[in-house]
Amino acid sequence: MPSVKSGCPTWRLINTGLLSGAENMAIDEALLHSFDPLSSQPILRLYGWSPPALSLGRFQKAGEVLDLDRCLSSGIPVVRRITGGGVIYHADELTYSIICTPAQIPPTSSVKDSFRVLTAFLKTFYRQLGLASRYAVDEMPLQQRLGERTAFCFAGRESFDLLVNGKKIGGNAQRRLKHSIFQHGSIPLFNQVHIGLSYLRERSLELTCGAGCLAEFGILEDVDHLQRELAASFEASFEVVLNPDQLSVQERHTTERLHSMKYTQDRWNLEGIEDENSA
Repeated sequence: MPSVKSGCPTWRLINTGLLSGAENMAIDEALLHSFDPLSSQPILRLYGWSPPALSLGRFQKAGEVLDLDRCLSSGIPVVRRITGGGVIYHADELTYSIICTPAQIPPTSSVKDSFRVLTAFLKTFYRQLGLASRYAVDEMPLQQRLGERTAFCFAGRESFDLLVNGKKIGGNAQRRLKHSIFQHGSIPLFNQVHIGLSYLRERSLELTCGAGCLAEFGILEDVDHLQRELAASFEASFEVVLNPDQLSVQERHTTERLHSMKYTQDRWNLEGIEDENSA
């Protein structure tokens, strides 16, 4: 297991366990908006999804990419993220979010380069599990384009997406405020992209060919063990100490407001319209 040096900077580790899609997205946004770049400790949050849910990228149009009638008849919740990208079906997975300032992570040359820096702990995590991962930019053929928009997250490839045996394992997305960085991402435990695909209007099986999962690569440890390994890899990669913590009173209140006024509302989830009182 990776080791951490004493005297390292301290981050909060918040493990909220399994929650609904609306609760998860409300907490992510609450943590971001409660974060004070001048005084707050940076945060690593770990979580999961129950029941399974679909999340839309910030700028996607629900009616154009999802079969909403099928979503409704199946009872699958649909939530909208504050980050961009394509649709993700969240079921058996490890999910993380990071909230920090640019000064609290190693230097980056650009927003794009910050993905490389902020996913370094995932490379460490995979290495600890015995998996060799590479960034898409280092593995993809020169003639293949990266960064093309796709309706389904796992069908697209960004430069610093991580590949194992040529397959994309998880996805990551960012949101920037003036002095803060928010990033979240998911690591599938089992390959469920065919289920996610069934809720899309476009259902070409080609969209699922490049997606991987931990089970496919022989990793079958329980979630608690994997979360501990992920946290240890984070500490080692960033040379920080993670202190287990819970949501503050302010963060809980903000979460409750966002949950009731935004993430349980079709106006936001399906139309992408944010009411002033929920901001």
